[in-house]
Amino acid sequence: MPPVVAVPIMVGPDLAKGERVNHTTDTTEGEAGDLQLPEAGAGPLLQRDYWAVIRQCHHRPSDLVDWVARRFPELAPDELCVFEREDGSREGQPLEPGEGLTVHIQGAGTFGVRVIHKDRQSLTLATLPGHPEAGRITFGAYRNEYGDVLFHIRSRARSGSRSHYWGFVAGGEAMQTNTWTEFVLRVAVSTGEGVVGSIHAETVELEDEPEGGDVTAGPTFLARGDEADD
Repeated sequence: MPPVVAVPIMVGPDLAKGERVNHTTDTTEGEAGDLQLPEAGAGPLLQRDYWAVIRQCHHRPSDLVDWVARRFPELAPDELCVFEREDGSREGQPLEPGEGLTVHIQGAGTFGVRVIHKDRQSLTLATLPGHPEAGRITFGAYRNEYGDVLFHIRSRARSGSRSHYWGFVAGGEAMQTNTWTEFVLRVAVSTGEGVVGSIHAETVELEDEPEGGDVTAGPTFLARGDEADD
């Protein structure tokens, strides 16, 4: 993997991401049983976005997501969290709906997540019981109006319990931001020439899951825009 270099992180609202937010799609779905849904969590429902434009991306969006699905554990910073596939025989193959991973989070412990959704341009994981969060997270790639490839992570979750909520307030938020902005950066330097400008980070509080969202088998956003490459 290319060496990771420091880039600025822009924290705050930005409406130029370009993803579609409707929720009607034809996808492959995973099993919903045993998920730790937001309704079982504590504290506010938070939507967190991390994204960047990839400079001179070498891949179309769907190929980039396939690459991420094959190498997912390599892209998280080991000093903050370590992902491992439960089925080691699938190493090097793309993650698929129903597949599980363990994640060891520094200072918190080891927990489980499961792939609940996948389409051409996105991959979604959901948390399992005991995880510090209750919800799901989508990793997607698409093009903006200028044809640039963006890589975008959006989580939508509550804290897994009241104690996890206070732990998140105390320090978990900064760790999560560092984890996912580093993930975005590693994707950008591995599939292109880094990021254009900054890696963006934004958190908003929601009253409820947006209308049409599927917390058990759907993504947090729809990534579209690969059709121009076909």
